[in-house]
Amino acid sequence: MSSRTNFIGAVEIGTSKITVLVGEYTGRELAIIGCGECSSRGVIKGSVVDYKAASECTHSALEQAERDAGERIEVVFLAQTGGHLEGFYNEASVSVKASDNLIDAGDIRTVCDLAKSKELPAGRMVVHNIRRPFRVDGRLVPGTPEHLVGQRLEVGYWTVHGQEQRLADNIHVIRGFNLEVRELVLASLAAGHMVTTPEERQHGVLAIDIGAGTTDFVLYRDGAPHTTGVVPVGGTHLTNDLSIGLRLTDGQAEKLKLRFGRANVQVRDKGQKVWLDGNFAIGDRQFPLLAIEQITAARTWELLEVVKKKLGNAFSSETCTAGVVLTGGSAKLAGVAETAAKVFGVPAHLGEAPTWVSENLRDPGFHTALGLLYYGVSTQAEKSAPARRGGGFLTGVRRLFAST
Repeated sequence: MSSRTNFIGAVEIGTSKITVLVGEYTGRELAIIGCGECSSRGVIKGSVVDYKAASECTHSALEQAERDAGERIEVVFLAQTGGHLEGFYNEASVSVKASDNLIDAGDIRTVCDLAKSKELPAGRMVVHNIRRPFRVDGRLVPGTPEHLVGQRLEVGYWTVHGQEQRLADNIHVIRGFNLEVRELVLASLAAGHMVTTPEERQHGVLAIDIGAGTTDFVLYRDGAPHTTGVVPVGGTHLTNDLSIGLRLTDGQAEKLKLRFGRANVQVRDKGQKVWLDGNFAIGDRQFPLLAIEQITAARTWELLEVVKKKLGNAFSSETCTAGVVLTGGSAKLAGVAETAAKVFGVPAHLGEAPTWVSENLRDPGFHTALGLLYYGVSTQAEKSAPARRGGGFLTGVRRLFAST
């Protein structure tokens, strides 16, 4: 980005709501100057299923954010989630070509290009190439290996890719507002960047973002993202379980979940009951509190177990000493940190935005949008570098919309 002032937008098209933040970026500082929200329509499990409905509510949130900021958004960082996202790891190594074994930029470029060269199946497109730390003769290098001495240079990438059409649908919603999508950013990376510290990422930490329709996670090791993933289950599934188990409408079940749901069972009195509304009006009725807690706790435990299973051997308590950090609107469920600690066998806590974030944006539901802004601008130097052979994400975007 140039040194002039830029007005950038962060857009999260979620299952339950659309969130838009506007940032004023001068090249050195970023200030959040606008916010817009709208209940989501046409989005299921993080994917656009009704373009018109999704566009209307997204445009409403964008307009609200621009009015709040008093400025027009120029470019957008767009959060990406959904069960169609997948990841794989690929690594490469090269022999240092200089006679004195001094590693130069050419060695680095070659090994990085080789590690990113694995072809994708038809209809898939790269969203992120996430580089893990370099190794020189088997030794971990925390920064750049340029000008170090060694015989062999190694690097690996965790590559996240998605269905071209799903990605195109999300981008097209923003383009309908005559805005440029500067980058797609994984929701997990955005939220993780906001609720974990550099020290935690260095020691190893797992960030889990529990939304309404999806749960995104990112595991950090050695200061860098190591593994990411998406589980197409979130808070709406707890609501659905309550609706089925207690024979309620979705609205009634959501009300009970927010008031009495827990990620662990705490009630001891099997006969204890709670009122649906508590106003004793016609239709108001009682439900056993134990049943509510058992239903929400069972689904929460199952969800966290699925995350742990998807991580597989990438996760261990020895390499995740900073524990688990939970965020997202559905992470506000009582007892969720305690349940996560039991499932993963490491300390767990609810993530918080940094202290400089204003009070009205400190709710976990804003963490992804906040992370979009700060993760986005912090990686622009690397992202805006001229694309090498094979292109990058923006090349793919241009290809997707070449005919429009």
